[in-house]
This record gives sequence, structure tokens and C-alpha cells, in this order.
Amino acid sequence: MEQIKEYDLASALHALNQHQTQEINKEVKCNKCSATFSMNPYSFSGNCPYCDSPAITDFVKEITPKSLLPFQISNKKAQALFKQWIGSRWFAPSQLKKFAQGDEKLKGYYLPYWTYDANTTTHYQGQRGDVYYVTVTKTVVVNGRQEQRQVEEARIRWTAVSGRVDNSFDDITIGASETIAYAILDNLAPWHTEMLVPFNKKYLAGFDSEEYTVGLDNGFELAKVKMDAIIRQDIHYDIGGDQQQITSMQTQYNNTSYKNVLFPVWTAQFKWKNKTYNYAINGQTGKVSGQRPYSWLKIIAIVGTLGGGAGGAVYIDQHPEVLNPLRQNFIDNKAKEERNPYGEIDRNTLSYDKYHN
Repeated sequence: MEQIKEYDLASALHALNQHQTQEINKEVKCNKCSATFSMNPYSFSGNCPYCDSPAITDFVKEITPKSLLPFQISNKKAQALFKQWIGSRWFAPSQLKKFAQGDEKLKGYYLPYWTYDANTTTHYQGQRGDVYYVTVTKTVVVNGRQEQRQVEEARIRWTAVSGRVDNSFDDITIGASETIAYAILDNLAPWHTEMLVPFNKKYLAGFDSEEYTVGLDNGFELAKVKMDAIIRQDIHYDIGGDQQQITSMQTQYNNTSYKNVLFPVWTAQFKWKNKTYNYAINGQTGKVSGQRPYSWLKIIAIVGTLGGGAGGAVYIDQHPEVLNPLRQNFIDNKAKEERNPYGEIDRNTLSYDKYHN
């Protein structure tokens, strides 16, 4: 099999700076019915709107995809996974579940992604916190009477530290399309990039495909955020102790390279109360990601069932755990939409194979 190549990032960024922007005109003539129609500026495959035959046009971007991941999840399987995902959403409006049960097929896309490799060296300064205990006298109440007792109390001893961590990152994936929100695309990871195949137009038949609209430079800045999250975790580990603080860090990026690839994605849209909610399914693994509306009528109904009217509100106030499923679902979805790059990160979701020397 033809080897999947990596390309030097610095050289590509320099070449892009010298490139002149061209006017984009995507007039396409169908090979089957000879009709002429227009494609979106950055689309390069789709179906003829008159006879539904596959149509493929030329690239207009400076960097073109050299590899892709073929679809492994069929439309039928993706539809089943989508229904299962919708069914697990607490307090989703009934219209959403009816939408998922409908006959409308999901739309298949080959969407552009960047993958980045880099070796990093990070020098840091911080504080190491070690817990120790001291014996103190405290007043406690026992059987209604105050007593003086000796208790152990935790303290933290902070020590200034500095050091260096080295990392090697491989195939950090960054969505390069604006068709679907970045947070949704990012949450489709992991992608098994070891299964990439050389680009061939035969894979595009029957699917829409796009060129990148998130530039190579902007994509690398997003990749740095992912790298930073892992680097910070490794610094915490390097500092050791019971608690750690990072006061400063400087990272150098070496041997940086990239690939422009196409990943398979099934998509759907649901409109409810004048707002559009987007969904996406990883066409390789079947993982589902998306936005979701809440039906406050269902929430109010739960309140009424538990106590009725104002009494129900009081009950909820006194027993907030009954809404824990809703609260956790809300937190999970907000975390997906507004991911904290400095929080605890599962390395596997960042979709790279090697991450540490």
C-alpha cells in the first residue's frame, strides 16, 4: 500500500503566505444529464440536483487532501445509533424523538481535517505542595456538652520547583470545516488514523465533500491547545507531591508536520423553536456528537408529578437529587460544547498514538 506522507509545517505556511487568493467559481456540468449547476465554493463532490448522479469537480485550495478514512458505518447503522443516542437524552422534546424515528436519511460527508505532529520541550516553574499534619486543640460538642479535644489538622508545605518535560505528539486531529460546529467535530474523536488510505475520488461517489475552511495556521493553534493540556498534566506529574501549581511554562515546537485528510461523517439537523440543532456521527466508529434541546414542559411535568404546583417546586428545592439526571446531562453536553482545555483530559480522545517519550 502507498505510504501516507507527512508534510513539513513551516514550509507549507511559508508557501501559503506567498499565495494569491483566487476567485472561486464552481459551475459543474453533469456527465449524465448534461445539466449545469453550481456547487458551494469549497465543495468538490456532491450529487446533481436534477438526476442525483454523483458529481466531482476540481480543488481550489492550495493544499489538497492526500489521504482519507473510508466510511465503515452504513447509513442504516448510523440511523440506528442516532436513534439510540436520542433515546438516551433526558427531557428531550418529543418532536426530536419523532424526528429520529422518521424515514429521513442522514447525510454523508467527507469533511476536511488537519492532523499535526510535533516534538515539544517545555520548561516550567511552579510550586509543589506536600500535605503534613499538626495536632491542634479544638472545641467539640459531645452529647450537648462542649469538650476540648486534640485533633489532627492537615496543612500544606509549598516548595518552589522548576523542570523540563519532553513530549512527542502524533496525529492530533483538528476539524477544518465550518459546516458543523468545531465542538461537535472535535467530540467525534478518536479517529483511527493508522487506517488512512491514499486519496482516490472513487470513495467520494454519493457523498458530499469539502475542502478546508479552517486554515493550516489556525488549525495548528487549536492543536497547540490540545498539546498544552497534555503538557500540563505531565508537568503536574513531574512536580509530584500532593498538590501542584504551575506559575509559568515555555514550550518549543520542533519537527512539526501535518496532513490534510478527509474523515467520514454522517450529519443531521433538527429545527425546534426557531433554532437549528446539529448532530454528527463518526463514519468510522459510530460515535455520536451533537447539540440537544430541552423540553421544559417535561421538566415542569416532573415537578408537578413529584409535588404538584408550588409544592412540587418546594419538593425539588428540598430534594434536588431528583433532577440529577437532567443536571448531569446538561453538564455533559455543555462540557462537550465548551471544553476546558486545562481540565482533566483523556489522552485517548485526543486521537493521537504517541504522546510521550
